[in-house]
Amino acid sequence: MSKTKEHTAAPTALPLPQQAQAAGPVAPPRVSARRRRPGVIALSLALIAAGGAGVAVLLLQVGDRTNVVTVVRDVQVGQVLTEQDLGQASVALDPAVKAVRADDVDSVVGKRAAVELKPGALLSPSQVTKDSLVKAGEQLVPIGLKPEQVPATALVPGQTVQLVHVPAQGAAEAGKEPGEAGPQSIAGRVVKASKAAPGTGVVVVDVATTADDGPTVAAWVSAEALRLVLDAPENS
Repeated sequence: MSKTKEHTAAPTALPLPQQAQAAGPVAPPRVSARRRRPGVIALSLALIAAGGAGVAVLLLQVGDRTNVVTVVRDVQVGQVLTEQDLGQASVALDPAVKAVRADDVDSVVGKRAAVELKPGALLSPSQVTKDSLVKAGEQLVPIGLKPEQVPATALVPGQTVQLVHVPAQGAAEAGKEPGEAGPQSIAGRVVKASKAAPGTGVVVVDVATTADDGPTVAAWVSAEALRLVLDAPENS
């Protein structure tokens, strides 16, 4: 009986692809060296320096702040300023801006507003005055207006008005020639206007007129023959 020898075949290595056999070691890619131009480098350095200077100036401006007086609520022309009307803020103040410093707030309290003041605005020295709205040579005449005589536009100090004489029907207008057209009127300026009185709704308006016209206006008020007409604003 013959013995059969079994031969175990060794695993045969798989052939490499032809390209892999032919290819040698892979060389790293060559990076071409760029030529550095001195002009570009100088420009880059200049831009960096300029940016740094700008940041420095900004930091200095942010750090250099001033406490100033601000307006916290509406203040009409001629109204006396109180501590409740004013506040404080810390701002980077431009030298060209004239604002009242917080340390000088006592110098403006008790003075009158020379212009209309709005909340959030900085207060400047030119916006306040110690003078009264009634000037030398003027008289102050109180005028009571019924609800139907009060204009829808709010009456505020500084407004110019016309005080118109409206006599009773059939009555002749004093101081006027027969046949002369148009009613007689006197120019005035609002100094103060009260709130409507409870119940009656009457509003009392203090109007400044010339000393010569004051008595005439008072007589018209007494005879209930006066109407108040608002002049158009100067910038309208």
